[in-house]
Parts: sequence; C-alpha cells; structure tokens
Amino acid sequence: PEAAPAATPAPAAAAKPAPKAAPKAEAKPASQASTASPPSSPERGERREKMTRMRQAIARNLKESQNTLAMLTTFQEVDMSGLIKMRKEYKDIFQASHGAKLGFQSPFFLASAYALKQIPALNAYIDNSTNEIVYRDYINIGFAAATPKGLVTPVIKNLETKNLAEVESEFAKFANLAKQDKLTMDDITGNTFTITNGGVFGSMLGTPLIGSTSSAAALGLHATKDRPVVLPNGEIGVRPLMYLALTYDHRLVDGREAVTFLCMVRDQVEDPRRMLLEI
Repeated sequence: PEAAPAATPAPAAAAKPAPKAAPKAEAKPASQASTASPPSSPERGERREKMTRMRQAIARNLKESQNTLAMLTTFQEVDMSGLIKMRKEYKDIFQASHGAKLGFQSPFFLASAYALKQIPALNAYIDNSTNEIVYRDYINIGFAAATPKGLVTPVIKNLETKNLAEVESEFAKFANLAKQDKLTMDDITGNTFTITNGGVFGSMLGTPLIGSTSSAAALGLHATKDRPVVLPNGEIGVRPLMYLALTYDHRLVDGREAVTFLCMVRDQVEDPRRMLLEI
C-alpha cells in the first residue's frame, strides 16, 4: 500500500513588531521648574519688656516665701444670705451716717481680726535667723488692689481697734489711692495677714500664696454663687455660697487651728450680729 502523504506544516505566525518605547520627558531647566510653595504661616514674633522694680520685688518675695514656708491650704464654705440681707437693709443708712459704702469685703476683715485674736499663731511668724516665733499684739491686714503698674497690697493697720465704718473708710481710701498710683511705701508695708479677693474677677476657687516670710497665713475670698444645699429641715434649697481658702505656714500653724479659724470667720459672716457681740 502507498504511504500517506506527509502533512504540510502550518505557516508560522507572523511576529508582531515590538512596541515603541515612550519618549523620555525632557528635563526642564531650573528656571522653568514649578515655583509654587506652601502658603506661609502668619508671623509669630516675640517681644521683651523689662520687669518693673515693683514686679521684680513681688517675684522675689513670692519665691523666697515659697522656698521658706511649708504652705498648706484648707477650705470652707460660707452662706452669704445673712450678710446680703444686712447690707440690703442698712447700706443706705450706713452711707448716710458714715460717708462710706457698706461692702461685702470689710466684714471679712473684722471677722478675720476677731479670729486672729483667738488664734495668735496665724498672726505670728517664724524668725528663721533665731528660730524664734514672733507673736504680735496688733493686727495689720493687707488686701490686693489694682494699680496702673499691677497689683499691690495696701495695709489697714490696727484692725483690732477698728469698727466696720472705720474699716470701710480706710478700704475706700486705699482703693482710690491705688487707682491713682499714689500709694506710699508706708501704705503697702507692715501687714501681718493678707486677704485676697479673686471673686471680683469671677474666681470660683483658688489657693492664695503667702507673699512674705514675715506672715503665716493668707485668706482667699471667691465669687458668691447660688448653689443647692440641704437646709436644716432636710429639704433642698438654693443659697448664695462663697468658698473660702486659707493658706498657712504648717511649720507654725496646725490643721486644727487653721480649720478653727475658718469656722470662726464663717460663723461671724453668716450671722453678722456675732461681730457686734464678738462671739
């Protein structure tokens, strides 16, 4: 038999031409490069001011006090209802009789003076050079007042001998002198105790600093706010409350004395009749 004819091979597929390479991007000269930059931030510069001599003295005294005293703060709250009622009822008669406005801060001066007489350690200080406690028979209370150059502490002296009208008169006098920047060095030195009132700026609570190593305590007053309280009959009511803060030198004053002082101030302010009776 005849052999079958050989199969004819299939024609090879035609080879596809290789794709052309993409042309390389020509580098632009630096002068033609994009000049866009992120938006610049606003200028935040600094400036320096020389500290005034008063500010330098305040800073020096505060730091010396902080480094020397063992400062601790205790707190108390006072119901201002009685004082608010008394002021509302008698402020016009008081001003007509004494020529001075009846404010809320002067009763704290009198209440503090009374409590300082009962607890003399809070009106004393430690003389570090001799390791002696120096007790004072007089009470000079300084208070913070604003001046064009900053805060200063005018001093109402001999508070143990003054009544409410005399305290208000001196308070107004020193506040006016402070606004006019006419306080003398004698007006701002000699305090044995200090009262600060952050409440006039809206402060709810703070811890006052004792500004001198020749003092043992400072009382901080704060804003009066209506707050819910439990009344004596067990019901919930709203009362105008102020928080008090007493910072004291724990080297000299014990916690019992500090808390007792605050309770005495609280009791006299809540019932102003106690100031008249000295109880």
